[in-house]
Amino acid sequence: MTREERCAKIEEAIKALDFKGNYIKHERYGNGHINDTFLIQFNQDDRNVKYILQRMNHEIFKDPDQLMKNICGITEFLKKKITKSHGDVNRETMNVIDTKKGEPFYKDSIGSYWRAYQFIEDAISYDQVDKPEDFYQSAVAFGRFQHLLSDYKAESLYETIPNFHNTPTRYQTFKEAVKKDICGRAKNVTPEIEFICNREDDMKICMDLLNKEQLPLRVTHNDTKLNNIMIDNKTGKGICVIDLDTVMPGLSIFDFGDSIRFGANTAAEDETDLSKVSLNLQLFELYAKGYLEGCNGSLTKKETEMLPMGAKTMALECGMRFLTDYLLGDTYFRIHRENHNLDRCRTQLKLVEDMEYKWDEMNSVIKKYM
Repeated sequence: MTREERCAKIEEAIKALDFKGNYIKHERYGNGHINDTFLIQFNQDDRNVKYILQRMNHEIFKDPDQLMKNICGITEFLKKKITKSHGDVNRETMNVIDTKKGEPFYKDSIGSYWRAYQFIEDAISYDQVDKPEDFYQSAVAFGRFQHLLSDYKAESLYETIPNFHNTPTRYQTFKEAVKKDICGRAKNVTPEIEFICNREDDMKICMDLLNKEQLPLRVTHNDTKLNNIMIDNKTGKGICVIDLDTVMPGLSIFDFGDSIRFGANTAAEDETDLSKVSLNLQLFELYAKGYLEGCNGSLTKKETEMLPMGAKTMALECGMRFLTDYLLGDTYFRIHRENHNLDRCRTQLKLVEDMEYKWDEMNSVIKKYM
């Protein structure tokens, strides 16, 4: 598609959605890797009003209708809770802009899917943990998200990506990739394969507890990175959880764990010098304190006890997924250099190893805040 054709489709979507006022301009926005995102500006009564417009990636999210039903259900539920607590529904949750026909998304003339949200003013999201306070605020915000949705029927949500955090199923996919070895790479990664296989039992623990109903099924975000929290420019507090595409039924401990594996790692996710990789216990404690504060007693005792295992499982699962993609020829995760997925895998596995070394300290932190 030419640049002119792409612009025509954006303009088609803008005309179809129920924006108010007179159109001024649009421009690319953010650095997301999944959807195409644009900032749209309109003039309303001599005020500049902004919206977010996105072309949804229906190669990854294959059923946009189910995806948007999840998002609309969650955001409408949150609005009621926020209103009841005298909060600001325009800033504390995402607000979907319908089409002029009253639909939550628009399908254009070539089959692309578009949706729009109100822009959250006077707030910012960060890609990396530069200040511990921001990491803490993200923990409180994700915990509050969990708390507000603790009485939402998780089983009513669609799985936008089936088996997303079903670690035993991910392990079987990994084993098949090792067995087939379609790129002849398995011989290069024998230590990594053995590391993962030696922890097969660990990968079953959380899902076994779910199946035994010892851990409850929750509404989970499933992408709890710092950059999915809007932080207020004035107060510095996390005010809104964004990017709800992967909101699905799941385990609260996995949302906690995904934040830890990304935000409490002392190194970048693709660091090649593994001596730099470790679990920052101070950040682990800071996040645990904030997350439990935000959850406000909505987690069960068993969930709280299992938070360290949630962190370990997410790091192990992520490392395994990177290695699976490496074995399959780097077909899923975008790479920027040779062996990029292998570097990512090794970083996660080193983090798992360090978590095991600091296991007693991690559990002591959680007991402190229970």
